[in-house]
Amino acid sequence: MKVIKPSFQIITPIDSDQILKTIEAVGRTCYKSEDKITDDSCKSFVSGIIKRGHEAVIEHYNITVRLINDRGVSHEEVRHRIASYAQESTRYCNYSKDKFGNEITYIDLKGGMELDPKMKSLDAEAVASIYNEWLMACSDAERHYNRMIELGASPQIARSVLNNSTKTEICITMNMREWRHFFKIRTPIAAHPQMREIAAMLLNEFKARIPVIFDDIECEVE
Repeated sequence: MKVIKPSFQIITPIDSDQILKTIEAVGRTCYKSEDKITDDSCKSFVSGIIKRGHEAVIEHYNITVRLINDRGVSHEEVRHRIASYAQESTRYCNYSKDKFGNEITYIDLKGGMELDPKMKSLDAEAVASIYNEWLMACSDAERHYNRMIELGASPQIARSVLNNSTKTEICITMNMREWRHFFKIRTPIAAHPQMREIAAMLLNEFKARIPVIFDDIECEVE
């Protein structure tokens, strides 16, 4: 059994100037103001359309990201309908094989526990006990999965014993408007703690690498 932290990889090459210039070129079609394009006009233009709520314009640029998180979180990610997905399949991946290290990989629950409001009211001993129960449950699931495979079950049958903490990789392609929507509903305190964990990580990276478009979205702090 392996326990890892959630992570991500931005697959689309990020050229921040090109992103903003593409959006500006598209957006100025609406106003036929292409003559106002200058070397540095894109930032103020894109900022202005976002402030005015004219976000249909930013749908013209897509970004693809690979997220590595648990399967429970992935069930929420795929609810974003204006997107394309490619996800690691537990039907066809046989985790008892060498290519998977002959083990099940789980996403560490600690990050989600630290962000869960109720968990913050518990003492350290209770938190440790809860985490240990999780570790035992994951170990049991791995043992039963491997035994089912040994007995001749296919991966798609054996997967029935795997829990929501099982690691999955999912590639998501969204346009910029949908990424904004994703961050607005997946980073607030009311969102699932482990969803917040990966969404906040990705939002911080987007804000660092893509100016203007995500500047107004802040992760809530309890």
